[in-house]
Amino acid sequence: MKNAFFITFFMIKKILLFILCSLLGLVFILSGITKLYPIEPFEYTFVDIGIFNWQLAPFIARLLIGLELFIGSLLLFNLAFKKISFRLGVLVLLLFCIYLLFLIIFTGNKGNCGCFGSFIQMTPLQALIKNAIMIIVFILLNKFHVGWLLKIKLNKLFVIIILLTTFIIPFILNPVELDYSASYLNKSENNFKLELDSLYKNATLNKVPESLSQNKQIIVFLSLTCKYCKIAANKIRIIHERNPKIPFYFVLNGDNVDLKPFFDNTQTQDIPHCILLGKSFVFLAGTTMPVIYLVNNSIVESNLNYIDLDQAEIEKWLTK
Repeated sequence: MKNAFFITFFMIKKILLFILCSLLGLVFILSGITKLYPIEPFEYTFVDIGIFNWQLAPFIARLLIGLELFIGSLLLFNLAFKKISFRLGVLVLLLFCIYLLFLIIFTGNKGNCGCFGSFIQMTPLQALIKNAIMIIVFILLNKFHVGWLLKIKLNKLFVIIILLTTFIIPFILNPVELDYSASYLNKSENNFKLELDSLYKNATLNKVPESLSQNKQIIVFLSLTCKYCKIAANKIRIIHERNPKIPFYFVLNGDNVDLKPFFDNTQTQDIPHCILLGKSFVFLAGTTMPVIYLVNNSIVESNLNYIDLDQAEIEKWLTK
């Protein structure tokens, strides 16, 4: 009777540990997949903290997503737990925790940490707590769980297949565009005059400077509730911090109640801005957001997508 009880207890324990390990793996996989679309906020993080430039960041972002998918897949299938999954998983979580601590210390517990991309909004503190819980789960699993024990050659084969697959997937699903910025900025197109009279007459919140119609300016039209506008604003914030002399100006569209959440998310309140509503906004920007105009004496020389926004190319354009 005792033997039957212990066998049943052992089996239930083994099944529960298997499920817990798989759930931990799903969290890693979800974290990686949700960062892929859109991937730009994750790319900007590496530039923002100053460890990689704009050119390397897209590759590093996809490699780190691949690492998350790799760890998650091994955990999901309960493979090589003690040798690979545990060590890599805890290391990655500790690195994320260090980053989140610095984020809280220097910028406060604001905005979305980006742990699950734009899919699940989490503050840095919430993400820190989530990572701490995951580390505790890892430690418990390391003590009581070994995963599947396959033959050494078969185990290595599965690990290699998973490694190659997970690291290639991010580059296939969301390829890196290598030459978009220079070609986009240098392409020939019909210039047009940006009629700023409606902006001067109808803008609220802040007075629009008369100098906006003079010399070279970068006028950015953003909706306060558009997620892609927030991505664009975050990228512009990083460029602005790296070179405050670049003349950005934000024309924002939306309700006043959405202004604080927008600035909490993007930290761009220091960039000159105003609010423009209704037909006046649509007349200047159209209906597709965000819009980034490179303006020279009120003439729009380029209409950029936020993905095409490149600091080095902008600096070249300003000196022409």
